[in-house]
Amino acid sequence: MNILYCGDKGIARGVLVSILSLVKNNFEPLNIYILTINYEDTAAFAEKAAKFLDKLVKEKNAKSFVKLIDATDVFVENLPKKNMGSYFTPCSMLRLYMDKVPEIAKLDRVLYLDYDVVCRKDISNFYNMNLTGVEAAGVLDIYGKNFYHYRGILNFDYMNSGVMLFNMPECIKTKMFEKAVRLCAERWMMLADQAALNKAIARRKLVARKYNEQGERPKEDTVLHHFSNNFKFWPYFRVQKVKPFEVEKIHKVLKITEYDDILADYEKLKANVI
Repeated sequence: MNILYCGDKGIARGVLVSILSLVKNNFEPLNIYILTINYEDTAAFAEKAAKFLDKLVKEKNAKSFVKLIDATDVFVENLPKKNMGSYFTPCSMLRLYMDKVPEIAKLDRVLYLDYDVVCRKDISNFYNMNLTGVEAAGVLDIYGKNFYHYRGILNFDYMNSGVMLFNMPECIKTKMFEKAVRLCAERWMMLADQAALNKAIARRKLVARKYNEQGERPKEDTVLHHFSNNFKFWPYFRVQKVKPFEVEKIHKVLKITEYDDILADYEKLKANVI
């Protein structure tokens, strides 16, 4: 299974937790790619951390690997100019350059995961789903689906980009990624990477929420739990932000204990990636 993370050195702790969860729940070889850049104030994901993660996944399956890819040149040549000053780092848009990285572009399919996604169950059914004629598969964004519509106001079709399964040959044929990068270069957008993908993807496949549960707590059938930001309204409005490597918050704020075995391993190993 081809898995992709994108980001700078700041995602290392989250990627460690995410990979530990993937290794625990999946038995097929994991071909994990990390796209990163060194650009202005953005420091790349460390080679030392990637080598440690590679050793870690090989302990479970000798055919698995973690490969770090520097996409700085590609990024600089195709800057998302209108969105460089967004709330998120430039790395948030790296997934839009998958077609310009030969090692990624040649793959049949790629499962992109945000660094704050934890795997709870085997993902093989999701990963191996039929993608004929489809550019990408994903789950509706729990908030954005109510405000953004691309097939009429009565249709929910706005996907969350934290978990997306890409059909690479189809995406390259339709030039989907090129369209998304061009949008980011020419037009400012809220949540630029997610908005660009939703605008550029012409043929999408919406799948069950269990493959990208964005609520603060997982459901019984949740396969991938995405620790995205959540709005809280009581006793006052606020944005609740808890990431899977924030062990104390996981326990005290979310009161989740089911990941304790993974988090115990994380605590023992985190010094190797930070």
